[in-house]
Amino acid sequence: MMALPAVLAMAAALTWAARHYALRRNLMDQPGERRSHGVATPRGGGIAIVLTLLLATGVAAWAWPGARVPLLVFGLGLVLVAGIGWWDDHRPLPAVRRLMVHLVAAALVAVLVWQASGNPLQAVLALLFTVSLINIWNFMDGINGIATTQAVLAGLAFAAVMPMPFALAGLVLALACLGFLPFNFPRARIFMGDVGSGALGYAIAALVCLASVVTEIQWILLLVPLSAFLVDAGFTLLTRMLSGQRWMEPHTQHLYQRAVKGGLSHTFVTGLYFVFGLFSITVFNACSDLQPRWEAAVAVAWLILATGLWLLLRKGMRN
Repeated sequence: MMALPAVLAMAAALTWAARHYALRRNLMDQPGERRSHGVATPRGGGIAIVLTLLLATGVAAWAWPGARVPLLVFGLGLVLVAGIGWWDDHRPLPAVRRLMVHLVAAALVAVLVWQASGNPLQAVLALLFTVSLINIWNFMDGINGIATTQAVLAGLAFAAVMPMPFALAGLVLALACLGFLPFNFPRARIFMGDVGSGALGYAIAALVCLASVVTEIQWILLLVPLSAFLVDAGFTLLTRMLSGQRWMEPHTQHLYQRAVKGGLSHTFVTGLYFVFGLFSITVFNACSDLQPRWEAAVAVAWLILATGLWLLLRKGMRN
């Protein structure tokens, strides 16, 4: 526990270094029709979060030899997702190539879940969930601070319900994101980039899968801390698919993007998502000791409520 402040300091120092690297290499995100920012901004700062998580994983593998294999498998998956994202930040790649790497990384998580639970169906669900969350976090990383603050909330939520030492995984994730956050919010001096957004989605998916095997919490309740992103990304992509649009291409149709395009500031919109996230993790933590059927009922009710709010706000912005 005493080493946790070092996680925060390391992430901040590495973000500072990543920003100077991006400026030297002219690694910049340019404004455009499908962007939510108005000035050229360095990108790739998420490498700081990735390196911090990898170092923490190495330390954990040294401290708990019995967990060395699963920790190293997780680290390998993180390297794969971050590596393809880093490549894409420097030289854009076809979506199919990125997806293939994401599938391999997700398969590593699925193998760990299968080994821990003995349940092949749970492993398949873990694979699909991990691939989805990698891309959801990438899609939702479009305005200052939104992806990072939601990751902080998720890390804290799962840390609160898992026994030690598993809870440290959530705390480390939250602190690594907090070290990056001042460089990205409220004013963005560097963007996370695909290297960070995809890796964050992978790390959070692994955290959810860890909670699914070390606690008795119903799997659907584990989705509640992520509900802001799951609902916005899920229904926006479903809408694009049903309307025949090329859903994998960049766009500005997510609810948070519509809000910014409508004149609201990045700070205000990220703040609204943060407040909703606080309610989500409060509901999650308050209900995590209920009987399984009540956990599932609460989760379904919360997700229906979130969907209704999304539909209401989307309709209002269209008008």
